[in-house]
Amino acid sequence: MTPSGHDRRGVLCAGSVLVDVVKIIDRYPEPEHLATIEQMFLSSGGPGLNMAVDLRMLGAQWPVGIAGSVGDDDHGGYVLAECARRGIDTTGVQALEGAATSFTDAMVEAVGGRRTFFHHAGANHRFDGSAVDVESSTARVLHLGAPGIHRIMDASDGRGGNGWSRLLARARAAGMRTNMELVSIDPSRLAALVHPCLRLLDTLVINDVEAAALAGVDASAPSTDAPVDWARLEDTALALVALGVSTLAVVHFPAGCVAAAPGGRTWRQGSVRVPRDQVRSTTGAGDAFAAGVIFGLHEDWPVERCLELGVAAAGMCIRDTHTSDGIRPVAECLAVAGGDGYRST
Repeated sequence: MTPSGHDRRGVLCAGSVLVDVVKIIDRYPEPEHLATIEQMFLSSGGPGLNMAVDLRMLGAQWPVGIAGSVGDDDHGGYVLAECARRGIDTTGVQALEGAATSFTDAMVEAVGGRRTFFHHAGANHRFDGSAVDVESSTARVLHLGAPGIHRIMDASDGRGGNGWSRLLARARAAGMRTNMELVSIDPSRLAALVHPCLRLLDTLVINDVEAAALAGVDASAPSTDAPVDWARLEDTALALVALGVSTLAVVHFPAGCVAAAPGGRTWRQGSVRVPRDQVRSTTGAGDAFAAGVIFGLHEDWPVERCLELGVAAAGMCIRDTHTSDGIRPVAECLAVAGGDGYRST
């Protein structure tokens, strides 16, 4: 018999499993012009895999597992080896014969860390949530991502839902908390895929552009040190709650984050003032933020402390060119963030 409620421990991360092929470039060129690749390396990628890796980097002592699909290729071997090295359970990972492991070519500018992505869906298109055994899982949280890049999961079920909503419903019925993370795709397509899922989510941790797409509002995003309309962002988070998120909607952006809960309660948290000369890449910062929030929620921390850990984890992440390698255990993340200070809200 599987446990329920607070007897559960751990996070099961399902969905996008891929490899980031990161290329550090001197600049992003105009069409027909040349840029120089200064460095190239592999890193874990995708909202499913990155959450699992980042939780381990934060020092999670409870079970962390992933469920997804990889190919029987070198990139698939890399994913499985990285998970084994970090103590991540890969029982739910299917290695598909003849498939290419999903990958993203991430072009990252050496100065400032600005990014551009070129994605190949590969094995992720063959991920089927019906194979994820949530019924016998003892995890407290199912973390799911990301709609829009999974052909089977994105397909309509003819009843107003899709593969994502079906998996979330099964997880809820099994006694798990549910969370979803997104990727930035066409706003109308994102809204169509995610709206059937919102009433099945306990929490939603996404960026401001994604939140605006779901709420149907202006998607203009504040830069790191530009003036921020905090009230507008709080209204966007509240709109996500009104659309069905049952416990907490969190919206992050370069200057910080906001959160909203049923009943109209909101929170604000400024991002860490990381010195510009220490910023190496912003790739993975959103995943690191989400991992910090989910870590805290798993531990039943107050929301304000969860948000503080989220921005602290993101602040550590951007100091390294790899997706997750800059993240440190919780105490160190918070200590470094406290030393740098937080942006005003």
